[in-house]
Amino acid sequence: MTTTEQLSALSSILTQSGLHSLFQPIICLSERRILGYEALTRGPSNSPLHSPIALFAVARQAGRLSELEIACRQSACRRFNEQQLPGKLFLNVSPESLLEAAHQPGRTLQLLQDFGIPPSQVVIELTEQTPIDDFQLLQTALHHYRAMGFSIALDDLGAGYSSLRLWSELRPDYVKIDRHFIDGIHQDALKREFVGSILQIAKASRARVIAEGIELPEELAVLTEMGVDLVQGYLLGRPQEHPPRDARALMPKHDSSAVALNDEGSDLSALLNDQPAVQRDTPTATVLEAFRRQANLNSLAVLDELGQPCGIVHRHSLSDALLKPFATDLFARKPISRLMNDDFLAVEMSQSLQQVSRLITSRARQRIEEDFIITFNGSYLGLGRVIDVLKLITELKIQQARYANPLTLLPGNVPIQQCLTRLLQQGRESFICYVDIDSFKPFNDIYGYGRGDEVLLCLAQCLNDRVDPTRDFVGHIGGDDFLLVLGPEDWRRRLNQLLDDFQSQCRRFYRPEHLEAGCFVAPNRQGVRQEFPLLSLSIGVVHLRPEACAALDASQLAEMASQAKHHAKDVVGCSVHLLDAASPRPICAADRASSTS
Repeated sequence: MTTTEQLSALSSILTQSGLHSLFQPIICLSERRILGYEALTRGPSNSPLHSPIALFAVARQAGRLSELEIACRQSACRRFNEQQLPGKLFLNVSPESLLEAAHQPGRTLQLLQDFGIPPSQVVIELTEQTPIDDFQLLQTALHHYRAMGFSIALDDLGAGYSSLRLWSELRPDYVKIDRHFIDGIHQDALKREFVGSILQIAKASRARVIAEGIELPEELAVLTEMGVDLVQGYLLGRPQEHPPRDARALMPKHDSSAVALNDEGSDLSALLNDQPAVQRDTPTATVLEAFRRQANLNSLAVLDELGQPCGIVHRHSLSDALLKPFATDLFARKPISRLMNDDFLAVEMSQSLQQVSRLITSRARQRIEEDFIITFNGSYLGLGRVIDVLKLITELKIQQARYANPLTLLPGNVPIQQCLTRLLQQGRESFICYVDIDSFKPFNDIYGYGRGDEVLLCLAQCLNDRVDPTRDFVGHIGGDDFLLVLGPEDWRRRLNQLLDDFQSQCRRFYRPEHLEAGCFVAPNRQGVRQEFPLLSLSIGVVHLRPEACAALDASQLAEMASQAKHHAKDVVGCSVHLLDAASPRPICAADRASSTS
């Protein structure tokens, strides 16, 4: 297609209103509701400019980007209003269009007024495709949007030319993490570190984080565990002309097999207070009387006609509201929905204590004396107290510290035993890997115990990098012995990566002459000087199948893994030795040879 034809197609689309608007839901996990929809634009289906990438590239080349974006917003607002979609409307805006000479301030507000959409319901989502030089002018433009009541979102954080500076300069209300950092996050420790850092910055800047591009349940599980509350992606809903309105229909079904092996407590029963709730049309005077009768009642949940939470009333906030002159007389016969707080925290019974703790700490407005709502499949169950969460988390941290290895801080022998017991109880197919460092004692003799501790910490990090937090477990038995539990999908690939990672990372610990020779000389256990190869890993693996679980206990499983490790150590250099738990005999020995160049 020639440039002339492209420009002609663009003109035809703009003059004939040939744009189509699709909407992709953004879900709030903690409240199991749709926060809003991102509006996405497509050209006519029979046009070479159907793809948004081609469409916007041609508009940019023709200097008509601002005109195209206004047309996109007009289409989105019209369709959003026609369908009366709930929640917020996220509108994509490129910063360069705001800086174009053709940009006309006030057009977006006029569009919203035409379609009856309040600015407070709209989020301007900045999509950065080209470098931005004039930050001051961009700040002025966005200050103009904010003054009119819009919220601001920064899209594709981590992918743009200057997205971190944009965050610092513009202080957006929402930050959307680029999908590159979401793809495969359950198998990539570095991506988890990146997202964790973003969550910390967001907490300090009071921005809300949206993870987009989620396509796998494992990705969603890790993000939820990390405390990400707003999510978007094909797993939860594709862009559609007529998108769903009920978040519960979009949520993946809970998979008990995805519960992490080191996750203490599978639900929130210890936190549940069976408190009655009130309907949204209950008179305020009735709610006030309930608080007067029960001195220890801090909060009351407010339910809609379907028995689902739509708000919460806290004793202190109700008292504050009724202290105003004539307020009691004014509100006594009004429904409690007039005074309830609709910005509340609701968590599912199946969520873990750690997830709830992260959600509470991520909410700047959550006060310690305020309760939160506990639901089951979206329906009201009862209330939980923030102080109880803090107490249980503190107790759990103390217990974890008591049984953690003091050097690596990985779970020690008691949690390892508990993990293997849970594994057998769940009847899950797994691979139990006993990891041991070859030549570690002579290495300590030559280099000293301080350098040996550095090697142990290095191995602990390599192991953590290969762990999927939703399914796997890593523990430190003691000394240079570690235990790793992996799922069946790609255990062999991850172990091979572990072998490579460890050998690569260890190069920094050797003296140049040892590295060049590929070995070092040290006394053996009999005191005789002997040549030892450089550090490597021997891994004994036990394949645990569901049908073998009933016949074993944790001690027997651990002993099998130890036996497999001893077989692996019979091979010089990196080696993996596999046993079947149902018939503990070698089925694959030394499937990885040493390579110590």
